[in-house]
Amino acid sequence: MIKFRKINTLKPFDWLLILGILFLSIFYSILQKEFDIPGTIAAITGVVCVVLTARGNIMNYLFGAVNVSLFAWISFKAGLYGEAALNGLYFFPMQFIGWYNWVKKRDSEESVTVVGRRLKKSERIVLLLLSIVATAIVAWLLDIFEDPQPIKDAATTVLSVIAMFLMVRRYMEQWSLWVVVNIISVTIWVVATIEGEAHAMLMIFMWAFYLINSVNGWITWLKLSSGKES
Repeated sequence: MIKFRKINTLKPFDWLLILGILFLSIFYSILQKEFDIPGTIAAITGVVCVVLTARGNIMNYLFGAVNVSLFAWISFKAGLYGEAALNGLYFFPMQFIGWYNWVKKRDSEESVTVVGRRLKKSERIVLLLLSIVATAIVAWLLDIFEDPQPIKDAATTVLSVIAMFLMVRRYMEQWSLWVVVNIISVTIWVVATIEGEAHAMLMIFMWAFYLINSVNGWITWLKLSSGKES
């Protein structure tokens, strides 16, 4: 049986992000005179998930499972089928795979904090080339199928897949990819908001907080992975 000694590893900045998305979600619902339950839950669980991930806290996967399930449904309703498939068919099962891998690599038997690691310089070069080539190929394929924004869609899909794999494997370099993904995703949902899609504004809030947290995660994991190359 798995036992955890200390579940809460959050810092004041982390609570600021969590309370911030909670406040914005409630404020937005008041302005709209309608409480968006799926969007609110997705936004809050998403921010809690990435905040915990930034701290190397294994509990992130519990909130992540809820978030990606709801986000897949919201994306499907908005006609973003690539996002829906990515979250439902890849991110959701990866929550369980990630939990399994992180449980074995904690800094102590009862700790919730995972031990991070870094890619070697040569592996970083391979990661960069892989990201560029894979994005180009997927963008080309999407263009053939007349995707209106093939490069943007390809970048978020490819980089998210690679970043999630790096996250499950505990690599610090995941955060450089998450920064790029979050910037592009904010743009996608801004467009969706302009087009009047339901839940879209709350998704902008969620991805904006993701972006802020990804910078924080990058800084935190530099410490978690200090001197621990693969």
